[in-house]
This record gives sequence, structure tokens and C-alpha cells, in this order.
Amino acid sequence: MQRKTPPFRADHVGSLLRPTALKEARAKHAKGEIDDAALKAVEDREIEAVIKKQEDVGLKLATDGEFRRSWWHFDFYKGLDGIEFYSTGQGIKFAGVETKAESVRVVGKIGFSGHAHLDHFKFVKDHTRVTPKMTIPAPSTLHFRQGRQSISKDIYPDLDGYFDDVANAYKKAIRAFHDAGCRYLQLDDTAWSMICDPKEREHSRARGDDPDRLPEKYAAMTNMALEGRPADMVITMHSCRGNFRSTFIASGGYEFVAEQMLGAVNIDGYFLEYDSDRAGGFEPLRFIPKGNKMVVLGLVTSKSGTLEKKDDIRRRLDEATKYVALDQLCLSPQCGFASTEEGNVLAEQEQWAKLRMIVELAEEVWGK
Repeated sequence: MQRKTPPFRADHVGSLLRPTALKEARAKHAKGEIDDAALKAVEDREIEAVIKKQEDVGLKLATDGEFRRSWWHFDFYKGLDGIEFYSTGQGIKFAGVETKAESVRVVGKIGFSGHAHLDHFKFVKDHTRVTPKMTIPAPSTLHFRQGRQSISKDIYPDLDGYFDDVANAYKKAIRAFHDAGCRYLQLDDTAWSMICDPKEREHSRARGDDPDRLPEKYAAMTNMALEGRPADMVITMHSCRGNFRSTFIASGGYEFVAEQMLGAVNIDGYFLEYDSDRAGGFEPLRFIPKGNKMVVLGLVTSKSGTLEKKDDIRRRLDEATKYVALDQLCLSPQCGFASTEEGNVLAEQEQWAKLRMIVELAEEVWGK
């Protein structure tokens, strides 16, 4: 059966390719050629258009495509108390490419005192006929890639205090989004899946952390953030191995974290990357509890414009049902189409063809 509440049988992670008009406006704004109001006018217009396109392809949810962001995560983190956005001198290295040389670090007590993303959500809510979906980075990702070396030891000599403050900041953020009318919130994460890669665990140790203990720490922090959340708010988690200009960072199945991530975190559903061999098999899904917790399988890649064959996706769905019931499954791309403003290497029409195919296939598998 189709679902009337999120996550939906046909869903998507959140970010969408930036249209040319938006890219041009952001470039002019960066050069000081247009002011904030002029940029916002273009953003508003393009977001209204992309919301309508999501509705037109048959999706039951809509995001703003993250059109007001440069990064999927830093734009949120730098709006938290105690976080500083800075130039690093070296970008994040993906497979063959490197991002802009920017990051965040902890320079004060972490807290939540309001955020521009609240207004971003309200705009979507006011302009869509379907369920407005909000995406923010997960609390674990604030820690993992930056590591202990990015957290002031004067502010947090003990990391337990850091994890508690992050959890409490997210608890306030969740309440604030609910007060703004949000009933579908997604926490975007790369930490859980990257820990599954042995080389990323070595990088974690080099940053001053113990990756073998992090899954338990991240589960506890996330559960603390979710304590007391409103009963009518669906919160999901998306986990992937990196997504920048159609490249990646990590490889390896979810087995290393599956028991903690899938079994111990009190989340309503998971968006899991399963578009390539780098994601491993479906065996870790055995840790999904029977019942209402959902798994949104990312069987359609956002990294290329090649349209998958429906029969191939059906076969993968059948494979997954060896470990989790079909009624607990949904379908989506494996990640966003533009985790950063640069976007992945495919055309907009290819993006929409993939989303349309997901809607069609979901109707064929689960009914209209």
C-alpha cells in the first residue's frame, strides 16, 4: 500500500540541481554586484518553480532543493551558537576532486538560539500542496569529519560535555522546526557510513578520536536529541559515503555500524545508499526492528544521468525483502542531486526523469 505519512514510497533525499538563473545570481551576489534582497528574489522564484516540479512528477513531498545553501551541512552548523565557519587552506578530498577550502570548528559552548533555516522551511510550507520536508545535517556529522582537533579543549576538555551540548542544541532545533509547522524532518549524515571504511577509521584516529567507540557515542547523542520530540513529527536519517560532483569518499557496507545505527537509534526511518557495490549487501538490514520503522532504499543513483531499468530495481527490492518486509521499504535516489551548490554531473531533465521513474515504480510495486 502507498503511505499517507512520510517517508513516502517514492521519496527523495532533499537537494536538487541548481538552475542556471540561481547559479548566476549567487555568483553576482558573491562579487557584490547584487544585494541580499535581489538574491532572495531569485531564490524565491526558483524555489517556487522547483516545488511545483516536484508536485508535477507525482511526489508527495517537496523540499526547497537546498537552493539557499552552498553546503548541505556547513550552512546549518555555522548558524549554531559556538560554531565558527572558516577557510581551511585545503578542501575535502573526494575521489579525484576537492571541495572549497572551508569548514567549521567549535570555539564556544554549542547551543541553538534560532536559525535562518526556520524561515527557509516556512517558505516551502507556504508554497506547496504536498508535505513540506526539511533537511538538516545530523549531529554526528558535526563531529566526525572535523574530529577532536576542531573542538576547543578550553571549552570542552571532556568530549562528553560536547556530545551533551550538541544533543541539547538539536533538541531545541527539533522543537523550533515543529513550532514552525514542520512534520517531516531529515537528519543528513555521512559519519555512520564513513566509519565503515577502514581508511576512514584511520583518518578518524589521526584526528584524535576512537572510531571503534563512536557508533555507540553517536547513537546515544542522537537519542538524547530525539528525547521528548513531538509525537506527530516524523524524523528520518539519511546516511551516505560522500556526494560531491558525482564522486565519493568512502566505501564499505553498513555492517560495522548496523546494530547501533539501525537497531539502537530511535529514528522513524533510514535513507540508505545502495546504488553501487561500494554500499555492500542488504544483510545489515536484519537489524531493522519489525514494525513501523521504515527503510528508504537508495537504489537509484544521483551521481549519473543514466536512467535505471525498472526491472533491475525490482530485483534489488526483492533481494532486500530477505531481510526486511516489503511493507517497511520505500524507494529514493541514493543521495541528493546537489549536496553542494556545484551539483552532480547530470542534466536537470535527467534528474527529473529519475524522480518520475521512482514515482511510477513505487505505484507499480505498492499500488496507487
